[in-house]
Amino acid sequence: MAKILVLDDDAILNKNIGLALQTAGYTVLSAATIAEAEALYADADLLLLDVMLPDGNGVEFCRRIRAYCEVPILFLTSNDDEADIIKGLESGGDDYITKPFRLRELLSRIGANLRRCAVTPPTALPELTAVEQKLLEYLMWNKGRYLTREQILAFLWDSKGCFVNDNTLSVHISRLRDKLKTADCGRIITKRGLGYQWTDST
Repeated sequence: MAKILVLDDDAILNKNIGLALQTAGYTVLSAATIAEAEALYADADLLLLDVMLPDGNGVEFCRRIRAYCEVPILFLTSNDDEADIIKGLESGGDDYITKPFRLRELLSRIGANLRRCAVTPPTALPELTAVEQKLLEYLMWNKGRYLTREQILAFLWDSKGCFVNDNTLSVHISRLRDKLKTADCGRIITKRGLGYQWTDST
């Protein structure tokens, strides 16, 4: 289960982002200042940093910690000036998203950056579709934890408009299960009322 640090001094925005991330299955660490973030970032798998903060600048914070912190860093900024964006990326940031933004777009950006350092699906598996790949990675990140259909659907949403709806999710899970059987590398458990869980083969 990936942990995401949200550093933003806008209390309402911080809360709304946190709720969206929790619904998608992430654990959220919230901070309103750089001082608070200093005590939390080491436990995070991804950082969401506002640029302008009460006690400093998110870009400088990124530059300072990047030398010993390799997790993905995304900037949340209300300034879409190209020079500022480049400055953020050159400081060690991996991506940026300008305010205001759609929460689903944010989730998609987060998922894409986490996948770059995600667990590697078993090599013995038959070729997976893009949706099956994302589904398997999400389940593997959360090994031992049940994920609801709502959490899975929120994660699989694609900012380009290619999304999985509730009617087809069962089909994707069924096809993925069939492929997992041929590789004998793990399986997806279903528990009524709880959702789906990944477990390694024993």
